[in-house]
Amino acid sequence: ESLDPSDPEYYEKMEELKAMDIVADAILIYAKRYADKLEQMAEEEKDPERKKELEQMAEICRWVPAHAPRTFWEALQHYWFVHVGVTYETNPWDSFNPGRIDQHLYPFYKRDIEEGRLTRERAKELLQAFWLKFNNQPAVPKVGVTAEESFTYNDFSKLNLGGLTKDGKDGVNELSYLILEVLDEMRTLQPNTAVLVSEKNPDSFLIKALKVVGPGFGEPPFFNFDGVIVKMLRQGKSLEDARTSGVSGCVESGSFGKECYILTGYFNLPKILEITLNNGVDPRTGKKIGLETGDPREFKSFEDLWNAFIKQVKYFLDIKMKGNDIIEALYAKYLPVPFLSLWIDDCVERAKDYNAGGARYNTQYIQVVGLGTITDSLAAIKYHVFEKGTISMSELLDALSKNFEGYEFLREILRNPDKTPKFGNDNDYADSIAEEVVDKIVELIESYPRSPVRKASRRVYFLPTTVHVYFGKVTGATPDGRVAGFPVSEGVSPVQGMDRRGIAAVFRSVAKCDWDKTGGALLNQKL
Repeated sequence: ESLDPSDPEYYEKMEELKAMDIVADAILIYAKRYADKLEQMAEEEKDPERKKELEQMAEICRWVPAHAPRTFWEALQHYWFVHVGVTYETNPWDSFNPGRIDQHLYPFYKRDIEEGRLTRERAKELLQAFWLKFNNQPAVPKVGVTAEESFTYNDFSKLNLGGLTKDGKDGVNELSYLILEVLDEMRTLQPNTAVLVSEKNPDSFLIKALKVVGPGFGEPPFFNFDGVIVKMLRQGKSLEDARTSGVSGCVESGSFGKECYILTGYFNLPKILEITLNNGVDPRTGKKIGLETGDPREFKSFEDLWNAFIKQVKYFLDIKMKGNDIIEALYAKYLPVPFLSLWIDDCVERAKDYNAGGARYNTQYIQVVGLGTITDSLAAIKYHVFEKGTISMSELLDALSKNFEGYEFLREILRNPDKTPKFGNDNDYADSIAEEVVDKIVELIESYPRSPVRKASRRVYFLPTTVHVYFGKVTGATPDGRVAGFPVSEGVSPVQGMDRRGIAAVFRSVAKCDWDKTGGALLNQKL
């Protein structure tokens, strides 16, 4: 279908399509260079077996990605060329990944096995080589605040296993098990994996995955895929697109190959409470950066404090959204990604770049940090100041300003789960506050209109990467007994060391929140 010259975006669309054409040619030239080099190596090779292998590799590189793959090996090579193209074009930290690898590769694997072109052991060897290629591609070095916020050396490429097929059937196949074996044997830093668990998956698959993670490697993580589908449907995606969705990065769910979902930065809830308790002033700098919501000593009830806190949250969300929209406009204008756009549904049809709203679905996420710390802090104030009267607001504020120096006894009360309700212990008092925080944050963020450039909906993740450490450095003492500079809680986990009733109690506490309203939430537990 040709473009309409009367379209106000005609010029931009023409430029985008030209750019897509250029980068499509570029990846073909890139593959041809490999084919040429492999043929040269084959001519010089003396070992007959290795010579044959090099010739086969050259043939594959001449075929893909110029044509649709015909074999399992070609499909793997096609995968890799595309991944390299995307990461060359973009910052690899952006979590671009191959996605539902067992679903995509299984038809090639099955046909090759049935027709005698491939053995299970050869397929494993090829997958192991694939693993090494990922592991040999380091993430872009991070510096300054970025390094502190995400102190990782991983490009967050995540391969998804299991889940469901697009028609709603069990998505586990023979390749799913083989990839788990590769993961167990390779134990590389990357690629990451995700086991998508559905009620329709066989127990044998879950048991196999548990045996891999059991020795303490930390891979694979497990995700409730039926819950992911609920999230996607709630966001307005079609049922088929929801079933073919998955998890990328840390815990971020999205519609693979159809959605541009961009994480726009972190949001420090404990810091906002600190500003609230200081009537809009950041005590670390002495500067007024928030709203004047009143002297907390004058608050008559917990509701007064809660309302003041939410006003501050809304104020800082307003600032965050304005910044997000400016950055989105800059990305669309100065950082187009025509190669990535080739692989995302509707970008070509719309002649619009991935970063300019070309994808079928567009989402803008804020990563909320410090749920455990904010919950325990609010619970401590509600319980001790407004209900029991065991601590006055003046006494608490003085203790916080002095980082609990001279108030060690008070700090021990605030940190003791037997004396102060704590999230993560199946304590309804604290857990209900966590529920209210999650519900209110989601409500506030989703109330904003779609972004002006990508027309992206506004949504929430609860995940920190490593920013909970950095946020702790810039946040003073908090009412839960945490001292200034210490990390805030990470993900949706309880405050460090405050879960005293075992992992089942943690699960029950966390499960009380409605995570289907979010794009994902990170719970870390060590046994």
